[in-house]
Amino acid sequence: MGIVNKIMEIMMRSRMNIIEESIKNPVGTQERVLFENIKKAKSTIYGKEFHFDEIKTTHKFQEQVPAVHYEDFQPYIELARKGEKDVTWHGKIKWFAKSSGTTNAKSKFIPISNESLEDCHYAAGKTMFALYLNAYPETDIFMHKNLRIGGSSELYQKYDTRFGDLSAILIDNLPFYAEMKNIPNREISLMSDW
Repeated sequence: MGIVNKIMEIMMRSRMNIIEESIKNPVGTQERVLFENIKKAKSTIYGKEFHFDEIKTTHKFQEQVPAVHYEDFQPYIELARKGEKDVTWHGKIKWFAKSSGTTNAKSKFIPISNESLEDCHYAAGKTMFALYLNAYPETDIFMHKNLRIGGSSELYQKYDTRFGDLSAILIDNLPFYAEMKNIPNREISLMSDW
């Protein structure tokens, strides 16, 4: 147990530093993320429409980019679902998380980029493990398998994009080292009726 925890502690130390810095400077952290994202999206259809290249301050962003409802944003999502590149995010979006239908009882499609998988969803998992390991350094959690229950995904019509449960998208894109500690395996986890 000791050696595994030591390896995980070393791996998670940088994550804890990021967490602690974000706690000390939450506004600065949010602004950094905002402007990194604006920079990455400035050459997209959406970024050009709202002149992301001119945005240098939070106030300018608030002034220039309207708050919208999903229905206002849906035409952009439909373009991306049909395989169009550089719509609201740089490159082609391959994955769309399908909601269960909330406000108007219709399902919504949430674009999932490679960056959002890594910088949001997987980062949250790493943060969770870092916080847990920091609070319980003698844990034996890393010595056992983890039960995983996922959803399903399917190909969207004739386009080379996929949609489905967020859990299925996450499982389908997990790095190999995360896959080693999960049961059932990826193939079984992604079956729609297992």
